[in-house]
Amino acid sequence: MLLPARTEVARCLRGYRAWERAMLASPGDLAVRSSFEDCGYTLCVLMGKRCAREAADAAEQYLRKGSETRVRRNASRRTSGVGRLAATRPVPRLAAER
Repeated sequence: MLLPARTEVARCLRGYRAWERAMLASPGDLAVRSSFEDCGYTLCVLMGKRCAREAADAAEQYLRKGSETRVRRNASRRTSGVGRLAATRPVPRLAAER
């Protein structure tokens, strides 16, 4: 399965959470409800889920998984103490050097 861009998922999740707060603040506002549902639908499509709540949870896990991988990679580079080694071949010696 193709995975969506992390920046797009993060942007959509932020929007979903913002509309969710607005929806809780004014549940009777139809414009807020419509925007909340639109954002939830977009998140469902991005994450391949049928329920907006499941899509939000999947998006959070997806973003968390990516940040842990980056932290782990950066930590392994710092703690190894060994730089990247290039594979080298012995330099052929001249007859006078033997």
